[in-house]
Amino acid sequence: MEYVYSAMLLHSAGKPVNEENLKKVLIAAGVKADDARVKALTAALEGVNIDEAIKTAVAMPAAAAPAGPAPTTEKKDEKKKEEEEKVSEEEAAAGLGALFG
Repeated sequence: MEYVYSAMLLHSAGKPVNEENLKKVLIAAGVKADDARVKALTAALEGVNIDEAIKTAVAMPAAAAPAGPAPTTEKKDEKKKEEEEKVSEEEAAAGLGALFG
């Protein structure tokens, strides 16, 4: 978990999330950095919009709420686009989920 926290800390500080920076943060926190895990995390985060992943993770419990009234035709088109975006976000999140076993 400390590896993910390190990546989030770097992202929050506006620093690049790369192997070198992750190792520095882990060592500063007193954690022995495992090169394989650092490489796996940086590879999994490559091309991932961390801000969107965080928003999606926070919004997921709310997504299980009961559906409202049927949308109009115009809203259906918007909903389809949102669903397509969610699929790609879910795929990105699935890549992150693989890190946790």
